[in-house]
Amino acid sequence: MKKNKVYTWLLFLLAGVLALTGCSSHLVTVSPTPPAHYENLGPVSGTATGSLGILSTAYYFVPMGINSRVERAYQDALSKAPGATGLINVTYQEDWYWWLIGTARKVTLTGDAIKEVTP
Repeated sequence: MKKNKVYTWLLFLLAGVLALTGCSSHLVTVSPTPPAHYENLGPVSGTATGSLGILSTAYYFVPMGINSRVERAYQDALSKAPGATGLINVTYQEDWYWWLIGTARKVTLTGDAIKEVTP
């Protein structure tokens, strides 16, 4: 009987560890550190979408542009301010929705476009 309690306890411990590590991630830098001298070009916004699809709700596993959506949204925002070399005061918003065979994640980055200048 005591052996079963040990196995049950270990099973719950393993399930807890798996649950906590299953949703882990690492920090991602959205915008690099701004240069020492820059000119503010005004507010901009950029968007990009990626999807997870194929099969049913619990089994969406095929990534379709999902891993690069933040970089694409950043480049989209930069393209809206001619000559911009970076963004400051960046905010990140993510929305998602279902479509026929998957889910889509839409990223919107907003911030102030800057241009590096020499002193």
